[in-house]
Amino acid sequence: MFDRMRRYAERVRANGETPVPERREKRAHNLFEAAAVYVAARAEDDQDRIEEAAGWVSPEALSFGVSELACRAVVTLARERGESPRTVARDLLGLPTA
Repeated sequence: MFDRMRRYAERVRANGETPVPERREKRAHNLFEAAAVYVAARAEDDQDRIEEAAGWVSPEALSFGVSELACRAVVTLARERGESPRTVARDLLGLPTA
């Protein structure tokens, strides 16, 4: 570690200027942000936005984020309706109550 710092200091002295760290062009999106945008775009049938959000994270991460969003949405709706999550999930999918 100290060798790195020494080499860095030597480069700064040799160049007479401070090296500028490379900047990333885009900030990284987290999987929940990607899932939220992806699901909203699917609901609005916005294919461009669907493809954009799908490219932000790996397919596995997007799948996990969408699953987590679905669980949270069902729990929230169940609380609002005063029903069980099972009933709400089946109702959202148009399935008969079990």
